[in-house]
Amino acid sequence: MKFNPLQTFTWVPLTLQEEGEDLIHIVKAEGEFVTDSEGKTWIDAIASWWTIIFGHRHPALVAALKTQIAELDHIMLAGHIHPAAESLSKSLLELTNFDFHKVFYSDNGSNAIEIALKLAIQYYQNHPDLTSRSEFLVFSNSYHGDSIGAMNVSGKNYFNRIFSDLRFPTKEFPAPNCNHCPWGKKPNTCSTECLDNLELEIKQKDYVGIVIEPLVFGANGMLFYDKKVLVKLRELATKTHTLLIFDEVFTGMGRLGSAFAYQMAETKPDLLVMAKGLTGGMLPLGATLVSEFIYKQFLSKDPYRAFFHAHTMTGNPLACSVGYASVKLLQEMGLTQVKKLEDSLQKRVEPFQKILGNRIENVRVMGGIFAFEYKETIAEDEYLNPIGKQIREKMKEFRVLLRPLGRTIYITPPYTISENSLDQIFLALEQTLLSIPESD
Repeated sequence: MKFNPLQTFTWVPLTLQEEGEDLIHIVKAEGEFVTDSEGKTWIDAIASWWTIIFGHRHPALVAALKTQIAELDHIMLAGHIHPAAESLSKSLLELTNFDFHKVFYSDNGSNAIEIALKLAIQYYQNHPDLTSRSEFLVFSNSYHGDSIGAMNVSGKNYFNRIFSDLRFPTKEFPAPNCNHCPWGKKPNTCSTECLDNLELEIKQKDYVGIVIEPLVFGANGMLFYDKKVLVKLRELATKTHTLLIFDEVFTGMGRLGSAFAYQMAETKPDLLVMAKGLTGGMLPLGATLVSEFIYKQFLSKDPYRAFFHAHTMTGNPLACSVGYASVKLLQEMGLTQVKKLEDSLQKRVEPFQKILGNRIENVRVMGGIFAFEYKETIAEDEYLNPIGKQIREKMKEFRVLLRPLGRTIYITPPYTISENSLDQIFLALEQTLLSIPESD
């Protein structure tokens, strides 16, 4: 049975609303596989937007959900607390070695970013020795979500260009990109020249914070950059009393090889945002981790100093219980699985390049990410480059689910994916790319 967006009652997101868009009707899932309504099995090569880090329906997560639903389904967190929220909060803080002091829950990464931005702005308003600030420093290839605040601190691009009139003040700088450095530098010769203009700016004007995806810009092209960029940003933020905000919605929960990317960079932010893999993709949950010095500025009997922000389902017990089980899986075996996955992806780089030759460039691996660019003329908006859709549709013939970012093709599979499934993904990629006529 085939569906297109005009036939469904549901508005299917990030999909053209026209008859030519075929939808895959998924009815079941397990491990790295999903099954459609015709009984065909597909490999979920991007972990359903990077969330299903332990595979679909992991037994430990299913068990946690069943146990929790038998005891407590939901209670508003305003004026209440419950064991699932407290257990998850403690485990998250332990995962950071208590680099942070409090956990503020939300429903997704975009909302978690909104909370970080609002906390940052109010921190300056609450602080008795600091004046109010209103602007953020952001990066061109960043993506932090589609809600108004998250959209504003993202780079100006195809996701948000229509809503430019709604943007609050930000100062945007070119995103660091160690695969294609505009300054022609390599990591071993780099002196963070990409931050020179930002350094001049931050010394001349007071900003609320610097918002960045640590080590990888995800949705805007899987751009990798060196940790010395984050070290430099930490130095500049500290000197100017500017808050450093890391968006670890993608990189958190082990995707790069450590529990969090900031730990790999040995550079602690003041606020950390996470979501996606937090519940292993089973339920919606986001979290904003807050440093103690920020939290202290909200300790007051004055209601105007309180942080009045909440969502109806904030700290939902079901989501928190599954999140707690997800963190335990990460601690017990997840990071080991990511290292094994990284080794497996790395060993495929050379043969993959040899087979595809000059059709591809910038093949790169970090943790559980494998990415590269297909050599194709870039459209005005790279994400909308038709080659991405062409590759995605061709991969359907091999029943592999991919979602290229324009000409950037990547896989971010579950950490638990089998070698056989990886073999199938790479064989499908090779045959797909070889079938596309090369441009003159």
